[in-house]
This record gives sequence, C-alpha cells and structure tokens, in this order.
Amino acid sequence: MTGVLISAGEASGDRHAAGLMAAAARLAGDRGPIRFFGLGGDAMAAAGLDSVAHSDEVAVVGIAEVVRELPRIHRVFRKLLLATETRRPSLAVLVDFPDFNLRLARRLRRRGIPVLYYVSPQVWAWRRRRVRTIARLVDRMLVLFPFEVDVYRGHELHVDHVGHPLVDDVPELESAWDRQDGVPERPVLALLPGSRNSEVRRILPPMLRAAATLVGTAGRAGQVRLILAPTVDEELVRRLIAGGPLDADEVDVVRADRFAAVAGSHLALCASGTATLEVGLLGTPMIVVYRVSPLTYAIGRLLVDLPFVSLVNLVLGRQVVPELLQAEADHERMAAAASGLLGRRSRIDAMRRALAELRPALGESGASDRAAGCLLEELGLPEEARRGREGTARP
Repeated sequence: MTGVLISAGEASGDRHAAGLMAAAARLAGDRGPIRFFGLGGDAMAAAGLDSVAHSDEVAVVGIAEVVRELPRIHRVFRKLLLATETRRPSLAVLVDFPDFNLRLARRLRRRGIPVLYYVSPQVWAWRRRRVRTIARLVDRMLVLFPFEVDVYRGHELHVDHVGHPLVDDVPELESAWDRQDGVPERPVLALLPGSRNSEVRRILPPMLRAAATLVGTAGRAGQVRLILAPTVDEELVRRLIAGGPLDADEVDVVRADRFAAVAGSHLALCASGTATLEVGLLGTPMIVVYRVSPLTYAIGRLLVDLPFVSLVNLVLGRQVVPELLQAEADHERMAAAASGLLGRRSRIDAMRRALAELRPALGESGASDRAAGCLLEELGLPEEARRGREGTARP
C-alpha cells in the first residue's frame, strides 16, 4: 500500500482534498491502494483519511489572530513531522493553506519527500515574490484558475490547470427568484459568516442585526437561514445568536443541504472566500462582507494590489456583487445594500445574469479526476483512461 501525507487546514480545502482522495482511490482501483494520512477535516475523514490532527486545530485567519494560536499550530506541525518520519510517505499532497503548508513543504524537501501542491496560494494577489520560493519547494502545482498557469511560467515548476471542483460539487438548482414575480414581501435571507470561528465572531453579529432590520418585527420564522460550515463551533454560534436581536427560533441553522438552502433564499450576506463562488454558482444574489483585525487589514492593504476581494468579482473581471469591508461591514450598511437590491427586480435580474457566467468561467467538470490523475502520475501508478489536462506548463 502506498502512503501519502495530505494536509488541508480549512473547510474549503477539506472538501477539495476529500474529492481528490475519492477520485484517486477510484482511478487507482486495486492496482495501487493508497493510504492517506495527515491533517484534515470531517470530509477527508469520511473519504478515508487516517487523521494525525483535525483542521479545526489550525483554522484561523488574520495575522493578529494567528499569533494568538501559534503554540497550538506549532504542536500540530510537529505531530505531522513526527508522523512523516515514522511512515515515510511516497508523496506529500498539500492543499491551499499556504502559511502552514509552505513551511511544511520546506521541511519535507529536506527529508527528500516530493510535494504535490493542490490549490495554488494566491500569489497573483499578493506576495508575488513567493513564486520563487514555491518553485524551490514544490515539485508539481495544480491550479484551479487558467490564469494561474501564467503566474508560474518561466519558473522551474511543473504546473497543471485542473479546473475548479466546485463546478461538480455545486449543483444547478431552481432559485427562489425562479418562483418569484416582482419583489418578495417576505424575503428569505441566507447568512454565510465564514468557516473559521475567528471570522464568525467578527462577522455574524452585524449580519444578524442586518437580518433583523430586513425581515422586520413580525412573521420572521423561516426568513433567516444561517448556513454554517462544519468547522464552526456550535456553542459559539448559540452564544452569538443569544446576544443578537433575533430569537433562536427565528434563525434556521443549516448544516446539511446548504446548497438547497442558499438556492431557496432571495439574498445572501456572504463572508469573502470560497463560499462566494458556491453562492454565485447557485445563482443567488449576494452582498460580500468581510472583517479582520485592524492590524491584519492594514498589513493586507500594503501587500495586496487587487481591485476586488471576492472571488466572484475577480473571476468575472468586474464588480458584479457589492463588497463591504471592515468598517463598512456594519449592520446598517449591510441592511441598506440589501434593501437596495431586494427592492428592485431589475437589479436582481442583472446580477443573476452576470452570475450565470460564473460556471463556464470556472472551466469544465472533472477537476477532481484530473487532479487525481496528476497524483497517480507522481506516484507512478497506472490510471485507466488518462484525461488530458489543458493549460499545462512544464519547466
């Protein structure tokens, strides 16, 4: 049996890695059973991960926030290195989560373990000099967006564009607006406050206050849906709801069937991140919001040179959805922006037409299979019916 170290530290990475693991097992079949061990979440565990540590232990965002959690993150890092020394994997697969995984790649390089990196760090957004570092530490890079291939061109790194797994993961569902004439009298709102507890603490309270403003004071049952990632602590959410303006029975907490819940909502208030792509693929109009610590934001503004923060706007190349950041992400501005959308069907229809461009912009289906094919190539295992991988750049 072939041993593979795999490391994913966030909710989106957990899902992408689980899809990769399942596809690799299916494509390899009995000819080369693979034993995955390492850092991951519930989705990877369900796909067969032999867990060394859970991704919840390291899932924080922001510079100031990370500093507070450094001792725990360091313990997880040491556990992974110890497991690597004991099991001597044939390959390491590192999924996104660059501040942790690139440091891990450096240690793996010293130990002679080849590294396949899945989901490129956003070096096109900031830290472009990091490309050279990645090229030294990584043997092969699998990217989700076609423009990322050019970012690495000219460096000694084998890069494959495999496409985005969300194209397969997010189904095409009927929208609440498909059943709605005009504008709704009682709009259904979806709140997506992020996948990390540190994000939820900052973003959920103003979301709840904005939702209370939007749905009014009567007949609110079923109008507010709180879409929670599996990585978010339930007790934290209960405390935040209890401290907010809505009663607990007025907030429908959704962990399963989140896609149906979002598609059935008229508008989403969504934290910046992979979730914006999910909401966009479902065709649900949204307002993107984000808050980090003042220190993290100040440093980010010095390093990041992008016109937008949301992946939807970046992929489509223009502002399709509104973005409210930091001080602007308060409940009054959220409610005002949402009211401006919900009160004008023409604006809703225009946003939905633009969001319909997102699925073709993300590429063809089969991303997990293409990524798994690359993994099997690195392991030297046979694969039936190899698929071509467009956008491949070799050194």
